[in-house]
Amino acid sequence: MSQKIDIAPVSGKGDLDAFIEIAFELNKGDPNWVPPLRMEVRELLDPKKNPFFEHAKVQLFLARRGGEVVGRISAHYDELALAQPPEQGSGPGTGNWGLMEAADEAVMAALIARAEEWLREQGMTRVLAPMSLSVWDEPGLLTKGHDHPPMIMMGHHNAAYQGWVEAQGYETAKRLLTYDLRIEDGFPPLIDRIVASGEKSSRIHVRMVDTKNFEDDAAICMDILNSAWSTNWGYVPFTEAEKVYASNKLKPLTKQGANMIAFVDGEPAAFMLSWPDINLKLKDYGGKLFPFNWLKLLWWLRNPDSLNWRVPLMGVIPKYQNSRMASQLAFMMIEYIRRYSVGRFDAERAEVGWILEDNQGMVAIADAIGAKVNREYRLYHKDL
Repeated sequence: MSQKIDIAPVSGKGDLDAFIEIAFELNKGDPNWVPPLRMEVRELLDPKKNPFFEHAKVQLFLARRGGEVVGRISAHYDELALAQPPEQGSGPGTGNWGLMEAADEAVMAALIARAEEWLREQGMTRVLAPMSLSVWDEPGLLTKGHDHPPMIMMGHHNAAYQGWVEAQGYETAKRLLTYDLRIEDGFPPLIDRIVASGEKSSRIHVRMVDTKNFEDDAAICMDILNSAWSTNWGYVPFTEAEKVYASNKLKPLTKQGANMIAFVDGEPAAFMLSWPDINLKLKDYGGKLFPFNWLKLLWWLRNPDSLNWRVPLMGVIPKYQNSRMASQLAFMMIEYIRRYSVGRFDAERAEVGWILEDNQGMVAIADAIGAKVNREYRLYHKDL
């Protein structure tokens, strides 16, 4: 007879430590799992440090069997997501769970059932999951691409989780795609002609993000993002506190020539960000910076010898979306970033995304530059 699985709320430092450590224990045999920095996970879950908690309620749970920790999950809802139109994926009554890890299917089933129970107690009528914690962190369950490590700020999950989650009555709400792109040899001639045409236009000016005035330029990018994504599926607005928080977190990764802002007629119209893949270094750190890894990381951040770069975010203001101007700005920015990363760091490949499967404009841009889908994440939904 199998042992009973007990699910209990996280309470106190010991439980929080266990919540963090179980991910390391369950994934230690996966060569493609990248151990996160424990201090980063702790900060993500700290209401005093993460401004997500200013508009969200979160409950963490641990699963134990025979006194041994065998899994974890978060259950939460976001007031800003509840205020979004239902056709954009969230809306009234929609809660979430995420950060799930489980030793086996029975543990996963018990964790999900407890998360659903908590969400019902909070008045939720529907689940959109996994969200770890928000759509701006690591949304979705990896369902394709388990054979290679994720890039910076992308999740990696046990391949068995898909079947375990779907067995609990969850159906696919949306697929999120990442694209692999070889960049050392440039893009097709058509893209070169589009870029050259934009360079001749007196209306268009594309410049690098100024790292000496990073806070100002980061604010411009965040404002464009809130505007550009406002009607996208899954969108939740950044608060002012979250803009500052994100700016502070991303500044060490920001290389001036790898991040672009585009202006049309002198007004900010689009942006594109690119970061070196820090996961290449974190994989060797085992989740710890001390005693010596922090020096190694600091040195690497000053001059990242990364062959791989990720383009995680871009946005074009609504005025130019679904127009030739939008694609021209996108091609110009990605070409300038490509030139910089190849010329400065001998970069060989980039990863673009995530991109919603039905975002026709971005999918068309990815196809035009020769990018191929290399990973797929799924967000699931279920009525409670």
